[in-house]
Amino acid sequence: MPTARPRLLYVTDLAYPARGRRYGDEDVFLTSRLRAEFDLALCHPGDAARLMDAFDAVVVRNSGPVLTYPEAYAAFRERAAERGTPVHNPLTGRGDMAGKQYLTELTAAGYPVIPTVDRAADLHRLPEAGRYVVKPRLGADSAGLRTVTPDALRAVLEEGEATGADLLAQPHIDFVHEVSFCFVDDAFQYALYAPRPDRRWELAPYRPTPADLDFARRFIDWNALPYGIQRVDACRTPDGGLLLVELEDLNPYLSLDALDDGTREAFVSAFTASLRRFLAA
Repeated sequence: MPTARPRLLYVTDLAYPARGRRYGDEDVFLTSRLRAEFDLALCHPGDAARLMDAFDAVVVRNSGPVLTYPEAYAAFRERAAERGTPVHNPLTGRGDMAGKQYLTELTAAGYPVIPTVDRAADLHRLPEAGRYVVKPRLGADSAGLRTVTPDALRAVLEEGEATGADLLAQPHIDFVHEVSFCFVDDAFQYALYAPRPDRRWELAPYRPTPADLDFARRFIDWNALPYGIQRVDACRTPDGGLLLVELEDLNPYLSLDALDDGTREAFVSAFTASLRRFLAA
């Protein structure tokens, strides 16, 4: 008798209009490869809670910012917890999965992150800068991001506190480039960088130094996800150092089209192996 294959519900929004990225192409490619080992179906994130009971596990991929469907996402998390449904990535992430509050936590703990505060009373913790960035704690894709002057910063944060806007403030960083490190489980896969700061998604392969990997791995270790795909985004400062921009642990876009064939195949193998271990656990 043939052995039953695991059934995966693969959550993606194929039509999400991401700037500089083609969600649909990436997930069509990945699911075409995963079909060799798993029985799977694709669904929109808004349908995941209703459909998940028919599957052995849920894989959350390019599902778009959850702030565009907060009720559906909350229902999905609640349903998964009630039913004990395995979700890859596990819903215990401390990075973007839980909002950007981790940036203030990491700042307070002394990690190499763009300094971030969420209260006007903590503005003394930020370095002096000619401009500051203010953004929602639950923002994504630069939604709601503003650049303000030092004179206006306190008033903006105080207004946010009064209205419950839940804002974060950071100094505006003049950086050389952005670089992203992709991990599957706790294993590094590849790095890409944007040579031009004004073109975030025009990416090229990047060969990280041992110090670069040590930097990225600190955040993977901090997050402590047992399984899953994570992307550590950082900016290179003029002095050559790196500062964390974000830790994407919910549905990181992978930019697989920017990889050479060998690296892309190695990633697919690592992702498949992660799913096997995840389902076995």
